[in-house]
Amino acid sequence: MNLKNTFLLTFKWILICVLIGVFSGSASAFFLVSLEWVTQFREHNKWIIWLLPMGGLAIGLLYHYYGKDVVKGNNLLLEEYENPQKTIPLKMAPLVLIGTLITHLFGGSAGREGTAVQMGGAIADQFKKLFKLNNSERKTLVILGISAGFASVFGTPLAGALFALEVLYFSKINLRSIILSFIVAYVAYFTVEFWQVKHTQYHISIVPEMTIINLMWIIIVGLSFGLTSMLFSRTTHFWGRLFSKTIKYAPLRPFLGGIILAVAIYFIGTTKYIGLGIPTIVESFSTPNASYDFLLKILFTGFTLGAGFKGGEVTPLFFIGATLGSALSIYVPLPIALLAGLGFVAVFSGATHTPIACTVMGMELFGIESGVFIGIACVVAYFSSGSIGIYHSQIVKGAKHHLYQRIKRQNLEDF
Repeated sequence: MNLKNTFLLTFKWILICVLIGVFSGSASAFFLVSLEWVTQFREHNKWIIWLLPMGGLAIGLLYHYYGKDVVKGNNLLLEEYENPQKTIPLKMAPLVLIGTLITHLFGGSAGREGTAVQMGGAIADQFKKLFKLNNSERKTLVILGISAGFASVFGTPLAGALFALEVLYFSKINLRSIILSFIVAYVAYFTVEFWQVKHTQYHISIVPEMTIINLMWIIIVGLSFGLTSMLFSRTTHFWGRLFSKTIKYAPLRPFLGGIILAVAIYFIGTTKYIGLGIPTIVESFSTPNASYDFLLKILFTGFTLGAGFKGGEVTPLFFIGATLGSALSIYVPLPIALLAGLGFVAVFSGATHTPIACTVMGMELFGIESGVFIGIACVVAYFSSGSIGIYHSQIVKGAKHHLYQRIKRQNLEDF
C-alpha cells in the first residue's frame, strides 16, 4: 500500500469515527436530558405509575409490529459481530429510545447503557453502505458503535473503548479497531460535553494502605460481588424465560408485568427501587444502606426487563453493587465510600465479564488512588460470577472459560 492509499484509508476511518462519535454522542445527550425529564416528572406525579401496564402494552405493541428484527437489543450487536448477516436497522435507535423513556416514565426499573449502546450500534452500522465496507470492516463499525454509546452515556471514554473490545473478548479484533475504538469514544464523550450534559460525580475520599488484612477483605467482598452478579444475571434470565413460556402473545408480557409492578410499588410504599436509582447510589457512598436494598433492586430490575420493558442493566448493577458495598461497611473494616465504589464496578464486572474495562471505569470515576483495590475486586468478581452473564450472545473465552470448563469436567468425573 503506497503512502497516498494509506493516507486516504486513515482519513476515511477518522472521518467515520468523527461521524459516529458526533451522532452517537448527540443521541446520548438527547437521551440523558429526556431521561432526566421523565424521571423528574414521575417523581413529582407518582400517580402515573398506575399507567405502567399501558406503557408496557405500548412497548410490547411497538416491538411486536415494528421491531421484531431488533428486539434482541445488545445481543443482536454481539451476534452481528460474530456472524455478520445484515445491516442493523436504523429503527433500533428510536425504538429503544422510546421504549426506555416509557419504561422510566411509568416506573419500571431499568438502566440506560443498553439504550445508548443500541443507538450507537445502529447508527454506526449505517456507514457500511455509505463507505462500501466489507464484513471485516463492518466488525469495526460494531465496535465503534458500542464504544461511542457506552463512553457518551457514562462519561467514561477509556472504559467505553475497552468495554467495546472486552465484551467481544478481543475476538478477531485488529490493531486498527483498538485505536479507532479509543478515538470514537473520546469524540462521543466530548460531543456530550459540547451539549453541556453533565454526568453524576462520585468520590472516594479515603483510600487505606494495601495490607494483607485489607487484601483479604477485598477478596471476600469481591466474592460477594461476584455471587451477586450471578444472582442478577440468572434472575433476569429466569423472568425472561418465564414470561416467554407462559404468555405467548408478546405485547401482553409487559402489560401484565406492569400490573404486577405497579401493585408491588404501591404496597412497598417507595419509588427507591424503580428507575435508575441515582440518588440512592450517591447516598450509598456516605450512609450505610439496608441489607435488603440490593436484593429488591435485583428483583425489580430482573422482573422489569424479563417482562419486556426496555432499558439497560448496567445502572441497576451500579445500584446493586453500591448498596451492597455500603451495607457491608457495617461489618467490613474499610471506608464506606471505598466499599460502595468497589461494589459499583465489581458487580458490573461479574455480570458482563469485563474486568479490565470495569477497573478502568472505577479509576475514571473514583480516582486512580483506589485503582489497586478496584482491580482486585473486579477480577475476583469476574471469576466468581459464573459462566452466564447478562448478555445471552456474549462468547466467554480466556482464563474464566477454561476455569469453568475444568470445574464442569471435574464434576462430571466425580458423578
